[in-house]
Amino acid sequence: MSEKLEAWLRYFADLQLEPFYLDRRAVVRKTVQAAQPGPSIHPQSGSSTTTPVAEPRAAVNIPRTPVAVSGSLFDTVQVPQGDTLEIIRADLGECTRCKLHRGRTHIVFGDGNPRAELVFVGEGPGEEEDRQGLPFVGRAGQLLNQIIQAMGLERRAVYICNVVKCRPPGNRTPERDEIAACLPFLERQLAVIRPRVIVCLGSVAAQALLRLHRPMNELRGQWFDYNGMRLLVTYHPAYLLRNPAAKRYVWSDMQKVMAELGLPVPGSASSSSRSGRRQPDG
Repeated sequence: MSEKLEAWLRYFADLQLEPFYLDRRAVVRKTVQAAQPGPSIHPQSGSSTTTPVAEPRAAVNIPRTPVAVSGSLFDTVQVPQGDTLEIIRADLGECTRCKLHRGRTHIVFGDGNPRAELVFVGEGPGEEEDRQGLPFVGRAGQLLNQIIQAMGLERRAVYICNVVKCRPPGNRTPERDEIAACLPFLERQLAVIRPRVIVCLGSVAAQALLRLHRPMNELRGQWFDYNGMRLLVTYHPAYLLRNPAAKRYVWSDMQKVMAELGLPVPGSASSSSRSGRRQPDG
């Protein structure tokens, strides 16, 4: 009973919810050790940075036709000629485009391989992400790392980012104007990386990218087309911390992703790689 209580207290601490006295020193004593990393689709030397530089590419425009309900704030995104992640980060600058900048410590741009075949898109930075300037480094990030490792990948092989780049106060859900201010930068990131698969972690990311106002139970586990890229929706790791029983659904979703990427899937008849798969860099 005490372990369950401590887990819930630790979760509330992460969310900055303090309706009662909480001794944080007792709550954060335990840490989760990451599993040994598995093989990488794109072996990279050295550690990844928050402003990775991608090779210059031909221009990629996004002539989207929004499918949201009328009144959507999310307009068509045009990608500049020769765009790179470095240029996008420079364009973002010390952003003051929405009110989220008032309480941030760091902008959380993204992290990982700029030529990744797999991109995870979350909702927004939390407390630890805001402190470090990196996405998914708190408790939800530790769980995401374990999911990536269970897929037989390394975190540095994938790319991880969020819909909004600054932490919402108290980890609340980003508001429509905040999403609208950040979404063009996320759209450009995805156009530059051009992954084979995008995984939306939670309904905020899915609804923002797909321009769909549909509940999570209609989105989860489903494949969508996103500008020629395969997009799959699953639960956010923070949801799994509150609802551990849902982990089996996420693992089922990740097996779909593994099959799409040509990765070995436990119990599948074939684990051969897909043709046309990108070769490791270097």
